[in-house]
Amino acid sequence: MTSVNDIRSTFLDFFARNGHEKVASSPLVPRNDPTLMFTNAGMVQFKNVFTGLEKRPYSRATTSQKCVRAGGKHNDLDNVGFTARHLTFFEMLGNFSFGDYFKEQAIELAWSLVTKEFGLDKSRLLVTVYHTDDEAADYWKKIAGLGDDRIIRIATSDNFWSMGDTGPCGPCSEIFIDRGEHIWGGPPGTPEEDGDRFLEFWNLVFMQFEQSADGTQEPLPRPSIDTGMGLERMASILQGVESVFETDMFRSIIDATASVIGHAPTEENKASYRVIADHLRSMAFLVADGVLPANEGRGYVLRRIMRRAMRHATLLGSNAPAIFKLVPTLVREMGQAYPDLVQGEVMISETIRLEEERFLRTLSRGLQILEEEATGLAQGDTLAGETAFKLYDTYGFPLDLTQDALRLRGIGVDQGGFDAAMARQKAEARKNWSGSGDAATSAVWFEVADRAGPTEFLGYETEESDGAVVALVRDGTSVEALAAGEEGFVIVNQTPFYGESGGQVGDTGTMEGEDGARVAVLDTIKQAGGVFAHRVRVEAGRVAVGDALTLKVNHARRASIRANHSATHLLHEALREVLGSHVAQKGSLVSPDRLRFDFSHTKPMSDAELAEVERMANAIILQNAPVETRLMAVDDAVKAGAMALFGEKYGDEVRVVSMGTALEGDKAGQTYSMELCGGTHVRRTGEIGLVRLVQETSVAAGVRRVEALTAEGARAYLAEQENELKAVAAALKVSPRDALARVQSLVEERKALERQLAEARQKLAMGGSAGAPAAEAEEIAGVKFIGRIVEGLQPKDLRGLVDQGKKQIGSGVVVIVGATEDGKAGIAVGVSDDLTGRVSAVDLVRIGAAALGGQGGGGRADLAQAGGPDGTQVNAAVDAIRGHLAS
Repeated sequence: MTSVNDIRSTFLDFFARNGHEKVASSPLVPRNDPTLMFTNAGMVQFKNVFTGLEKRPYSRATTSQKCVRAGGKHNDLDNVGFTARHLTFFEMLGNFSFGDYFKEQAIELAWSLVTKEFGLDKSRLLVTVYHTDDEAADYWKKIAGLGDDRIIRIATSDNFWSMGDTGPCGPCSEIFIDRGEHIWGGPPGTPEEDGDRFLEFWNLVFMQFEQSADGTQEPLPRPSIDTGMGLERMASILQGVESVFETDMFRSIIDATASVIGHAPTEENKASYRVIADHLRSMAFLVADGVLPANEGRGYVLRRIMRRAMRHATLLGSNAPAIFKLVPTLVREMGQAYPDLVQGEVMISETIRLEEERFLRTLSRGLQILEEEATGLAQGDTLAGETAFKLYDTYGFPLDLTQDALRLRGIGVDQGGFDAAMARQKAEARKNWSGSGDAATSAVWFEVADRAGPTEFLGYETEESDGAVVALVRDGTSVEALAAGEEGFVIVNQTPFYGESGGQVGDTGTMEGEDGARVAVLDTIKQAGGVFAHRVRVEAGRVAVGDALTLKVNHARRASIRANHSATHLLHEALREVLGSHVAQKGSLVSPDRLRFDFSHTKPMSDAELAEVERMANAIILQNAPVETRLMAVDDAVKAGAMALFGEKYGDEVRVVSMGTALEGDKAGQTYSMELCGGTHVRRTGEIGLVRLVQETSVAAGVRRVEALTAEGARAYLAEQENELKAVAAALKVSPRDALARVQSLVEERKALERQLAEARQKLAMGGSAGAPAAEAEEIAGVKFIGRIVEGLQPKDLRGLVDQGKKQIGSGVVVIVGATEDGKAGIAVGVSDDLTGRVSAVDLVRIGAAALGGQGGGGRADLAQAGGPDGTQVNAAVDAIRGHLAS
């Protein structure tokens, strides 16, 4: 038996041998086609190659493309499980020629693969061609030997492919297999074509025309080939089974489901097993590609897929989370071909488990309330739309679950009433946003969100994507276009640009349109309603609502931001390790050039503490450990030890970012840092390069701040410090290693010289050098008095002069007044102990200070000091004290 994995590798290897480049599957979220909700065909990633906008280093390619059809116009969701071939997730095998070979070689390769490599019986094969495509019909006759009875001409658009209303297009040729008379159905083009007997498994598209807006078609200068073969359908053919759900891969998943549920499938419940098996693949691959359950956009489609599978699990009797237990089986079956499943297994499992737990709570509560609300309704009745909306709005019970639950009883739901209640709620919310100033501006974003929905953020997985313009805002008002030279805001349906939030600044970059529009993205801000507003300046052309743009984030700037953000997490944990568990984040700024982190702590950090924090953070950086992101419930995340970031608002589901392994302390061997965070991060800690703390300051009472640099910024900072050290060493005429010792020596020498200078000045002030006669004292009212005016001394030196004077006269009063360089003056007064009963130094110094324009003064009865603003009155200050003593 040929397994699904064998078929995939056989297809890819065959075309590789025939000169085709093996190209990996692109993500399920299209980066180059904003009109698609999910990648639904193999050619999606090559769209710009076919139109000539993108060049690749090869002209032939082959892929196995993962696809989802569960939203928008390509939606197979409701059919899955009840037909033999419908799937929400499938793999499309394809070969492509970009202006290289055309119809003849495409048909020759296809026929060789299916008849020689896969060994299909030629007599059971037939093909269709577009009714005017004689060229293709002739090649089928020539290469495959098919007669006219097995070449069916189809005149409808089913056999003519186009990329859109304009652009490349061309006829198709489909290959069918007759599965036998025991299956009902007829060949294509007959009234019984909807039966399962004749199964189409490969479509060859001959891209040979360019269609204009007026409907005319001109031949393309380089015709191309785009083919698509359903891997699951081919597996059912080669394995001889009538349903894709009977192939080996699906049997493995269904067997695992039966083991988890506790009983095997029956004819009555096999559809539920099939739904679970198919939906498991969709949900796992979507989560692996960055889509998470939500109430809008792609996240809502994922949630519908998940809850549909979970509803079928409950129908099988499961009352506890069960589907997440199937992820290891899926990874075992498909992980070799898609390594991203292996890498994301933990996050996939936890995301599904979290959604299952929430669904089971919602289902239990909602069904109970629904039963109460539907009391008295009989088959054929209709539940009021208001009631259905209350279930949705108040209890989180989705409308489709209400419809499913009541459908079994033959009761309908008033969809119009539900929609009206939803509209009233939105109108009320808009009214609450109205106001003045910032509130009025916010109302614009709420209106945009109401009209266009929240922006889908793709930036966790990519820095480049296409986006469709859904709104433009200039000067607080929605507009239809922005012209060259104008500034405003561009809102697209999906973006790789991170909007400023949680301390991380918004991304910058460029947007480009197919018509030559060139836009500089100056900032990105997350606004009301989940709208990402790109602040832009149109540099060339014009941008209008509805335009498709290619969005490119400034990679170097984003890389620096990621490094700084991840470093913030490491510093947070290191601060807790060094200073204590009381440390909690109080704010942060993550920009491309530096990071700032505010935290609770009551005193300045010592140099040793700063060095230890830096050492611990760099030890984790050197581990080059992977940075892992998981989706968890808030309560589960906190129980697991995750820390919430200051200023973040969290919903029921949170992203938990973990990095590094603790090497020491109580956490040795455990995850080093685990935080709730919606920002962007490095993929491995080694990408941070280096973290360097450059400043620690106070922000407020009990709040400290550290600032740091990483990667190139840290390297440049250290290089600058080294250059400064070398310059200092050169000026000192020593090596950088000896610079510190030389500076310390110079400091000591300067202190000694300053002491000597102070002593010399004091001696000069009191009458000259050593050996000179002592300052002469005059006698006032029987009291010896020395009054001196000095210059060049600091106010602190005046007291020393007073002490010297007191020693010289033995008994008496000494007044020293010194003028300072800034025009002020200081005064010190000393009174010998035997006179303090008659005269107080404090009283005298205040008299002198008043003459200097000052007030007060302080000290003791034997020694006091003061100052004044008027240094020109130094003589008047001495005279004032002299006069007081004489009175």
